[in-house]
Amino acid sequence: MMTLFIWGRFRFDVTAVIALLASVALGLVPPDKAFSGFSDDIVIIVASALILSAAVQRSGLVELAVDRLADRLHRPGSQLFALTALVGAASGLIKNIGALAMLMPAASQLAKRSETNPSRFFMPMAFASLLGGLTTMVGTSPNIIVSRVREEMTGQPFRMFDYLPTGLGLLVIGLAFLQFGKRLLPERQAPVTMGEALNISAYTTEATVAAQASIIGDTVGSFVDSQEGSVEVTAVLRHGLRAEVLPDTMIEENDILILMGDPDALERAIAGAGLILHEPDASDHPDDQTGVIEAVVTAGSVLVGSNAGRLMLKERMGLRLIAISREGSRLKNKPSGVKIQAGDIVVLQGDLDAMPSQLSQLGVLALAQRPIRLGRERKGWLAIVILASAMIATASGLVPVAFAFFAGAGVVLITGALPAEDAYKAIEWPILIMLGALIPVSETLQTTGASNVLAVELARLASHLPPWGAVAMVLLISMAVTPFLNNAATVLVMAPIAAVFAHDLGYRPDAFLMATAIGAGCDFLTPIGHQCNTLVMGPGGYRFTDYARLGAPLSLLVLLAGPPLIMTFWPV
Repeated sequence: MMTLFIWGRFRFDVTAVIALLASVALGLVPPDKAFSGFSDDIVIIVASALILSAAVQRSGLVELAVDRLADRLHRPGSQLFALTALVGAASGLIKNIGALAMLMPAASQLAKRSETNPSRFFMPMAFASLLGGLTTMVGTSPNIIVSRVREEMTGQPFRMFDYLPTGLGLLVIGLAFLQFGKRLLPERQAPVTMGEALNISAYTTEATVAAQASIIGDTVGSFVDSQEGSVEVTAVLRHGLRAEVLPDTMIEENDILILMGDPDALERAIAGAGLILHEPDASDHPDDQTGVIEAVVTAGSVLVGSNAGRLMLKERMGLRLIAISREGSRLKNKPSGVKIQAGDIVVLQGDLDAMPSQLSQLGVLALAQRPIRLGRERKGWLAIVILASAMIATASGLVPVAFAFFAGAGVVLITGALPAEDAYKAIEWPILIMLGALIPVSETLQTTGASNVLAVELARLASHLPPWGAVAMVLLISMAVTPFLNNAATVLVMAPIAAVFAHDLGYRPDAFLMATAIGAGCDFLTPIGHQCNTLVMGPGGYRFTDYARLGAPLSLLVLLAGPPLIMTFWPV
């Protein structure tokens, strides 16, 4: 299986399926247990984290935070340090995968602002979240399990911040390495969707300056500058008349701004300035079935030669034309007032269930679907509150992390903070297939007795080593086993072995248990040993072997620095 992963001949989820089929064929995995991995907590955590991350991204608050961060951090290097430091610090306070899910949208936005490949940020952030999780008991699952093992052996568990001295030291060392070691990471691109390949960037829409708009009294020039030139004001309609558009034209309440730009830029500008995309009326009832679709107007369309206002699309079909794009043209009228031509690209808002037949009636062809937020309602702080609640519930021990994240994802859907269709698009299904297929395969190390054989051999080797060597061996083996088991399973296998080491050699168990926790929490070599690594694989476009290029030197640093740090604070 590992050879196939490294070879790369098959996609990672296909390789996982091959491994599962082979394990069943060889009798290592019983057929009735073949699909047990799909009910594992890790699968639920990863899927729920992706949904929560998408909801946070859609809330619009990420853009506000990125705006402030981008004003101070202009270079990719400083942005990388800020992101890794933030996720590292946050991972000690909340579950590390939650911290990573929360900050991934910010990384995407910063990468876009600085024209940097987001793959330069995602993997270092995942590694920083693993290191940050070592600093407290709630940061990662191995710390909780090791605390329980210590309580069973000595009657006294590790406390919340007992992990801080060693974990913080490794976090600082790791952040310094990631800042300079990022050159080891190859350039990767996430697979480009058909929607992204279209690259339509010249949409025109209208927005009303409402009483609560923050740009009242500002000039057109300052508004455009605040959007970094990503949005252009092509016309200002005031009291039904067209006002001259100059950089020093003052924006007044009830002005209608005709804006041009790509959909994401338009959506950010409208939401950030407090503008209204269209005046709501009694027939507007936004729900999960309301959405937007891009479509191209064909030569035989009934729209050609007319406009949406004259055709009464809203009144007759419940469709609203919210944006229009025409190659090589700079439109200065409301979308509803533009005379439509064949080849125009339109963004229509309406009932998604009814749209296919309506588009056929109009003679327009839907384009490859891509996420268009223009014309969709934002829920502001709601997604952040839901994610924070899930994290607090986990940190307080009220509920397990899998249920907290699943409940958070469910509330996001129930409240409309993220439409159901967007939630399904946010999930990286190949990643979940890989996890579900590999979990039964990894469990064969325990069910076949292979782990017991390893334990006996390790105990024999460790008995001839000095104290620091024995601690280093436990750390090394824990790091080596984690890619094959998940981190929690590694601790369950290795912690009792580490405790036996300590007892047989006449040492206290603390240093060995701490080494087990650190080793199990530091899988920098594969995307399958920890869910944080798995979470960034799809969005970063990484290959299986990419992790070792950056992760192997970091693993060596942890192996060299870990034993001295552990034995300084936990003498044997």
